[in-house]
Amino acid sequence: MFLSIFEIFKVGIGPSSSHTMGPMTAAGLFLDTLLEHRIKPARLGASLHGSLAFTGTGHHTDRAVVLGLDGFTPEDFDATAAKAAEKRIATRRQVQPKGHPPYDFDPQKDLKFDYDLELPGHANGMRLFAYDAYGALLFEETYYSVGGGFVLTAAEINNVEQVLDTRGKVPHPFQNADQMLVMASASGKTIAQMKWENEQARSGPECLRSRIEHLWEVMNTCINDGLQTKGILPGGLNTRRRAMDIHEQLLAEQGQNVTPPHVINDWIAAYAMAVNEENAAGGRVVTSPTNGAAGVIPATLRYHLDHVPTAQASDVVDFLLTASAIGGVIKHNASISGAEVGCQGEVGSASAMAAAGLCAVLGGTPQQVENAAEIALEHHLGMTCDPIKGLVQAPCIERNGLGAIKAVSAASLALRGDGKHLVPLDHCIQTMLQTGLDMHSKYKETSLGGLAVNLPAC
Repeated sequence: MFLSIFEIFKVGIGPSSSHTMGPMTAAGLFLDTLLEHRIKPARLGASLHGSLAFTGTGHHTDRAVVLGLDGFTPEDFDATAAKAAEKRIATRRQVQPKGHPPYDFDPQKDLKFDYDLELPGHANGMRLFAYDAYGALLFEETYYSVGGGFVLTAAEINNVEQVLDTRGKVPHPFQNADQMLVMASASGKTIAQMKWENEQARSGPECLRSRIEHLWEVMNTCINDGLQTKGILPGGLNTRRRAMDIHEQLLAEQGQNVTPPHVINDWIAAYAMAVNEENAAGGRVVTSPTNGAAGVIPATLRYHLDHVPTAQASDVVDFLLTASAIGGVIKHNASISGAEVGCQGEVGSASAMAAAGLCAVLGGTPQQVENAAEIALEHHLGMTCDPIKGLVQAPCIERNGLGAIKAVSAASLALRGDGKHLVPLDHCIQTMLQTGLDMHSKYKETSLGGLAVNLPAC
């Protein structure tokens, strides 16, 4: 099993990796399949199921599918071009992806929200259809957006291990945290060093460092943009952006010698909230490991670089490599999808990843790093995903701030010990998975329970 750092961290758009980026990616894969098999339809269609149906409007899933069928991708999304495309599609009732002929597609008729049929492979299911000029079905495919922007077909979701095994060997093929620690002990290498060698085996060393540093550049730009932007977030909740105001207050308090030590938590929260406000506005973010949890890791890393005296710019690579190793273990053995296991799989996983990354760059041993990840994940167990109106705003934005604060605390606690602890990370991950499976669907990104129905005005 090997999940690359560039699969755990993906540059994309908000507000959701599983509900926006995933469906857009699935639409692109469908277009590729049409070309590959020389299928020449006259009209396209789509249906959204499960969580994609229930919270699709709030997450812009419908818009993502339409633009994906027009050839847009999350990686190089152009907001201005997208607005023009939406107007063209609505007027002409056609999509025109590059390299394809025009296809008839009326978003009002050919894109359906199916609230009754949940597809068997995953809560985030969608189907895409190709029809001839007479309405006969030529081809259809089922896709599952399984979290973090990952997309699998119906065939692939039943054979995930086989799909991953075809991608080649790596020198440190750990599939869980226990194997990771055994390999670290046997090799004398850190988790980041093992992850680096795995990445080199797959893609070569030439641009690996610059690609990792680019991830941080996008994350940091997202923080800065969020700290400089006021206003009301879209979607109808009238959620006010707060990160800029908090940041301005913190800057004004600097040097006054009256600020209590706990205010560092406000800096961390402001960084995380800035990212998630950008995400909620449909801005450019990095899935970390999802969009709904995109603020935790950037905030924790920004805290380290800006507030820890011993921090160095070179720490970025080791931090993100370590975090991605933990993220890969969690995704492989459980889930990072809120629609599958609740927010414990999103913000909980992000907090564990951030705690591991911070512990590593502060000099933690592999055993301490594993302990830091376990502490952070353990104290998110049972967390539901209940976004109000299906928007990635409340409670998501503040929740990222608290997830980052927990990550810093978890790393600090782990560094105070020797790495020995009662609950192994692997057991914690399995507990998270079982808790998610036992959790009622109304608490898993459907907006049918929890805060989503207990706020009278919504």
